[in-house]
Amino acid sequence: MINIGHIGLGRMGMFHAETIASLNNANLYALCDLNDELLKDTAQRLGVEKTYNNFDDMIEDDNIDAITITSPSFLHTEQISKALKAGKHVFSEKPLGTTVEQCKEAEKTVEQCPDQIFMLGFMRRFDNSYKYAKEAIDNGEIGEVYLVRSYSQDPTKNIEGAIAFGPHSGGEFLDMAVHDIDLMRWYIGSEPKQVWAIGGAYAYPEFKEWNDGDNVSALMKFENDAMGFLFAGRTAPHGYNVETEIMGTKGTIRIGSVPQKNLVEIMDENGIRKEMSQDFIERFAEAYKAEIVEFIRCIEEDTKPETTVYDGTAVSRIAYAAKESFETGKLIDIQ
Repeated sequence: MINIGHIGLGRMGMFHAETIASLNNANLYALCDLNDELLKDTAQRLGVEKTYNNFDDMIEDDNIDAITITSPSFLHTEQISKALKAGKHVFSEKPLGTTVEQCKEAEKTVEQCPDQIFMLGFMRRFDNSYKYAKEAIDNGEIGEVYLVRSYSQDPTKNIEGAIAFGPHSGGEFLDMAVHDIDLMRWYIGSEPKQVWAIGGAYAYPEFKEWNDGDNVSALMKFENDAMGFLFAGRTAPHGYNVETEIMGTKGTIRIGSVPQKNLVEIMDENGIRKEMSQDFIERFAEAYKAEIVEFIRCIEEDTKPETTVYDGTAVSRIAYAAKESFETGKLIDIQ
């Protein structure tokens, strides 16, 4: 049984904690959070043995085999390094870090700790539809991929949380678009070399204070001349909306082109409608669970996961190039 110490009990953190507690081959042994009441209530509800307010104290616990990190983004690389150096396996939610320099430091620590498993949470790779598309691409079913278009939209009803997180999120390209960027790299099999980004704070001017927007987009040219286009928005009135299109020389794959919660159609006095997921956890619940299961499997079998620290650095570098283009209006060469 693998004993896990988990930090962060926000929306995402709570979901991961509940997932770990439900697994047969893992034990949610310890929780860490600054909110004492939430920490105590969650530990009691999930049957957790140890609680901590201090991350450094938790990683000193010799009974802990692995750490899962869902703390604020700017803390990720520091906590990853500390946990690895303490001999723990580590799973961290995206982004790897809020600066490229932080990501490079995380790379060094991972390289210095080859006996530990490190995995980064790009959950869309674990969604059944996205996995199916990847297999089709790898099998040559749509020929050579020349364009990936990816949209990510959060519902307007969650805007207050986005504004509160804004000052330390790293910006919309790093906070939201990293998933779209990761998918492009994954599907195209190449790295982008140029990016041009535009957008603005159309509905919520607060984002201008952090040189950010509430709706942004970027066009990328890849080293193999493929194209990537992403759109990230925070003001969708209809719900949580993620859709992706992969165009190849022999065909096209679309995922979620008509976003819907399930296959149900409702017919009433308003006509015929389909409901939508209202947040990222609802839409990608099974994918989030699958990535934690994969992390545990890698520990048990001593194998390295597909998503690596280098993926985290690459995506952050691209996101920051997009942010620079957004702020300057210039076409940016990605170094």
